[in-house]
Amino acid sequence: MPTIKTPILPTHPQHVKVRAPHELDKKAICIFAATSYFLGTDTYWKDEKVLPSGTINTIDHEGYWVDSKPWFEWYYKPRDISFDQAVSEFTELFHAICKEQAGNRNVLLPLSGGLDSRTQAVAYSKLNNPVTSYSYSFHNGYKEGAIARQIANELGYEYRDMTIKPGYLWNKVDELAKLLNYGTEFTHPRQMAVIDEFRKMEGVFTLGHWGDVLFNSVAPNDLAEEDAEEWILKKIIVKGGQELAEALWKEWELEGEFMEYLRQRTKEIWSGLKIDDVGAKARAYYSSTRAVRWTNLGFAIFKATNPIEAPYYDDRMAEFICGVPEEYLADRKIQIAYLKNQSPDVAKITWQAQRPYNLYDYHKNESPHNLPYRIMDKAKRVINAKLGKPYIQRNWELQFLGMENDEKLQERIFGENLHPFLPKELITRFYNKFKTDDMVKYSHPLSMLLTLAVWYDNEVRG
Repeated sequence: MPTIKTPILPTHPQHVKVRAPHELDKKAICIFAATSYFLGTDTYWKDEKVLPSGTINTIDHEGYWVDSKPWFEWYYKPRDISFDQAVSEFTELFHAICKEQAGNRNVLLPLSGGLDSRTQAVAYSKLNNPVTSYSYSFHNGYKEGAIARQIANELGYEYRDMTIKPGYLWNKVDELAKLLNYGTEFTHPRQMAVIDEFRKMEGVFTLGHWGDVLFNSVAPNDLAEEDAEEWILKKIIVKGGQELAEALWKEWELEGEFMEYLRQRTKEIWSGLKIDDVGAKARAYYSSTRAVRWTNLGFAIFKATNPIEAPYYDDRMAEFICGVPEEYLADRKIQIAYLKNQSPDVAKITWQAQRPYNLYDYHKNESPHNLPYRIMDKAKRVINAKLGKPYIQRNWELQFLGMENDEKLQERIFGENLHPFLPKELITRFYNKFKTDDMVKYSHPLSMLLTLAVWYDNEVRG
């Protein structure tokens, strides 16, 4: 019988059929509503699953998934190496992966003000690849492109600046839904706003996703094993998500309690990780769940226009991480040292997460050193708001705010009778809470209801 081997961090989910009733997996959908991604091998349907990462899977002659065995399991066995040796090994490995993935092709590089894409940018400058870089910023938001442009100019790369404009979602929502396979909410993948620009490019997208998890602390240093499961629950449930999930659970008359079911599912995954160090275990948890059921879904938008590669998703990177002492991975130490070693001038450019500081002085980003910047930044926002240019920080603000957006949203969630899947009363309740109660809290439930409505309309009702 044929087998399918999945990577440690797959760049796309592989859906397979199993022998089960063709029924909605409503419990799985409730977890999806709470967290914005499916857990484990779950999908919308009981007879459809996603192959687990790092496994060898047997498919029978009728095309059904019948068996799965791990070829890789996350572990933590820190080697007795110095920090400088860890940085040296990362440098050699990262350059090798980048070169193998890109070959001699033109690199299409999304540049941000952070460290992951900056690390890639420096790597390709050492490998002499031609690079077309770009960045995008929210309309009336922080101009992230200003930092990206500095990096590109320093390295001699072509640079393109793009703006994520209000309301882009509505004429692209069906295309986006299919690209994401309805596996996450639609308001986060802002790259969909510039997909037509991507189609004009030629080369290979090299994406820096997941570097910020692999090369940073995931859990607090003092997190104890006995507290870890509750900490995980707090981290994965999006604001407003539990309320929506519990409402759906009650509406669908599911047995038991939602939180008990979610707690059981997360406990199974957590306890299945045979790692003693809580920090390394938390990274492994996220990497075996969120990375493979949420983060990688956005790759499909890039892949619809050009080939893609993802250096941090390479199997060798995961193996490397499992052998590096946790203290070296914390606080982005390895990436920061790499950038200082390989390109001091790029390291001197503002680090967005620590603005206005860079990789040499970000330790000063605390009071009283950062007070002048914080005061000036707030003053600019207040002035712009008075001028009718409210500061945009979140993608949903471009999709849900304003009369035109509201009309399009209502067409999607109220335009068709979604009962009994999504009763109108339930949709109305969360829509009104978004409009009158707390927009930040209820933006996620509203976005999830939009996702579920589009999926049901397109895939069930057809």
